[in-house]
Amino acid sequence: MKKTKFLQILTGLFVGCLLISNILAAKTFTIGSVVLPTAVIIFPVVYIVNDVLAEIYGYAEAKKVIWLGFAVNAIAVLAYTIAIALPAPEYATETAAAFAATLGSTGRMLIASFAAYIVGSLINAKVMVLMKGRNENRLMLRCVTSTAIGEGIDALLFITIAFFGTMPLATLGIMIISQATFKTVYEIISYPVTRAVINKVKKL
Repeated sequence: MKKTKFLQILTGLFVGCLLISNILAAKTFTIGSVVLPTAVIIFPVVYIVNDVLAEIYGYAEAKKVIWLGFAVNAIAVLAYTIAIALPAPEYATETAAAFAATLGSTGRMLIASFAAYIVGSLINAKVMVLMKGRNENRLMLRCVTSTAIGEGIDALLFITIAFFGTMPLATLGIMIISQATFKTVYEIISYPVTRAVINKVKKL
């Protein structure tokens, strides 16, 4: 398999996980007293693929995939909005309401999601590439550091824009730290897979 073919697979995985995570974000779960969106189950995969793209193909190629994900996500949101606005038959009003609750977004949440994604993802890729010049042989350090910074900024922007003014600042801080920490730990646990994929692609 050539590197160009593998790039197509990674691009599909990146965009697919991004869309799935945005749907999962409609539901939350608790770990002890900490509340997290179920999107954390799969959204970290977006950052892991981002690391692979930046490491193998460079920042310019990673940036193209990130913007592609943004564009496809915007198309999905537009499609959801149109579908929700279309009138449902009387026998399906409850189903339509559930559909709208799952796929509908307020303007504030939409801005928060888009801003957090694009800024966090681009910074993650940039840090990964910049660190490669000085730490080329320390892949784990670069993967974890870039993810911690990118996910930290992602959580900071999303939670601040989406929830500022609706809850105490202390609660906001806990949510930001919890999400960033969870996603970074996810990256650490998944690192053996990330390393294996990068090493395999480099041999192509």
